[in-house]
Amino acid sequence: MKKIAVLTATRAEYGLLRPLIKKLSAKKELEVKVVVTGTHLSPEFGMTVNEIEKDGILIDKRIEILMSSDTSVSVSKSMGLALISFAEYFAESRPDALLVLGDRYETLAVCCAAMNARIPIFHMYGGETTEGAVDEAIRHSITKMSYLHFTSTEEYRQRVIQLGESPQRVYTVGAIGVENVLNVDLLSREELELELGVCLGTRYAVVTFHPVTLEDSSAKMQMKELLRVTQEYKDMFFLFTMANADADGRTVNACIEDYQREHTNVRLFTSLGVRNYLSAIKYAEVVIGNSSSGLVEVPSFRVPTVNIGDRQRGRLRAESVIDCEPTFDEIKKAVDFALSDEFKENVCSNVKNPYGDGKTSDKILDIITEWALKDEVDIKKKFYDIK
Repeated sequence: MKKIAVLTATRAEYGLLRPLIKKLSAKKELEVKVVVTGTHLSPEFGMTVNEIEKDGILIDKRIEILMSSDTSVSVSKSMGLALISFAEYFAESRPDALLVLGDRYETLAVCCAAMNARIPIFHMYGGETTEGAVDEAIRHSITKMSYLHFTSTEEYRQRVIQLGESPQRVYTVGAIGVENVLNVDLLSREELELELGVCLGTRYAVVTFHPVTLEDSSAKMQMKELLRVTQEYKDMFFLFTMANADADGRTVNACIEDYQREHTNVRLFTSLGVRNYLSAIKYAEVVIGNSSSGLVEVPSFRVPTVNIGDRQRGRLRAESVIDCEPTFDEIKKAVDFALSDEFKENVCSNVKNPYGDGKTSDKILDIITEWALKDEVDIKKKFYDIK
């Protein structure tokens, strides 16, 4: 039996890994070791480890690494703590492989520890580009440390190969976010309001805004511009979800917390969970912010996305995504266009999501099972040169 360690550090990442963890755990050939870290273990970010336990998933280890501030120094210290702590964990548990998703700083540190321990890394969602965030460099770095690659589109697969990875180890599988949209049992609008404890009114928007980590001190200014826009729609409710634990993430959250004290049409939630979040998107008039979910999951609901600023620049997007600059005038113009009957009827109603057919976890499961059952994985990779 082969041991597969699965890393999860944030609510969004876990929401994507959840169906795959359950399917891997059901395989008798595999022993799945779920390791929980990062914001999952922070009361400030909703202690979302409780969601994992509520789903009946057995946690092998909790490893605390998160600092209590959001400066670049604290991010680096969290990475250092992750490197030390996971080096110890890998020495104790000796998994046969490590499965990771995405591009966060703590994931990079964990992968460094796994690489030093000569543990093969299976990476989900390399090859993507987010030119406004430090995630860009982190993602490509993890790609070079990884042995197996699961990309969401063929274009991203080609980019991983361009980075020197053998085509035989790079698979296009689609995005699990699309699979969740098609398979999660969503709530009715009335059930959603009861679950959240709010009245969403006639119209509402879902908003998630993260700091743009390659810009200096822009988070507070951009969030204030966005909050100014919400004042222009007195008949709409704005359901905000908390920014993640990047540098300046707490600054973004503090702005929203201060604002909602004086405005009844704004509410900030620490974490909605997968079911509530997807249900909220289903009935929303528009999704606003700079989260990847606005590009990956939202088009499957045929709901318009207003994508603000540069954080997601370079990522593939459906026609239902409207890009705008992070200023009051540009955000307002984009929201007005997204809410128009013309855009909803002519674009959103016929939009095609470029991120797969919703069968991602089964594809990954089959590939991991095939590779894991091999007697030995040769981690001495050759650089693949494109002819």
